[in-house]
Amino acid sequence: MHVRTRWPWISLLLGAVVALNPVGLDFLRSAFFSGEQLSRNIAQPIVFSALAILVLIGIIEWLVRSIVFKRRARGAS
Repeated sequence: MHVRTRWPWISLLLGAVVALNPVGLDFLRSAFFSGEQLSRNIAQPIVFSALAILVLIGIIEWLVRSIVFKRRARGAS
């Protein structure tokens, strides 16, 4: 039995992989906890842009899953 969900788990998994690898953690650390202002000024816009892209991907995935879920509920193939 397959359980279908509308939750965008692929996007969340992708975001976790991107953020929780050693390079991603170092970049997050330099964006928010760096002692140098120049490093924070360079890294913060990049981190916020990546976060916005991941949120957009999550919304698109949720919309696609909702459309597929509704079509399968109607019986359309």
